[in-house]
Amino acid sequence: MESRQGGIMDDFREITIAVLIQYFTGQLHKHRINVENYLQKSVGVGEHSDIMETIEKELGHMADYHDKIEVLNTYFTEDTE
Repeated sequence: MESRQGGIMDDFREITIAVLIQYFTGQLHKHRINVENYLQKSVGVGEHSDIMETIEKELGHMADYHDKIEVLNTYFTEDTE
């Protein structure tokens, strides 16, 4: 019974890691699209008077999610254990 429990926990661990990576990747792309939008259509973004500051914030979000993906891949995937 112990090995079956371990198997379930291993599956849960792998599924959780995969879901986190998918979520972080989606968030990263969301912010990337925002940056692309600001770069291509900045005149249409009236509520953001400082486009450079807004883009910098979006890049910060991207860096945060990129780092989280890298940490998961480096320290928590099967390839690194």
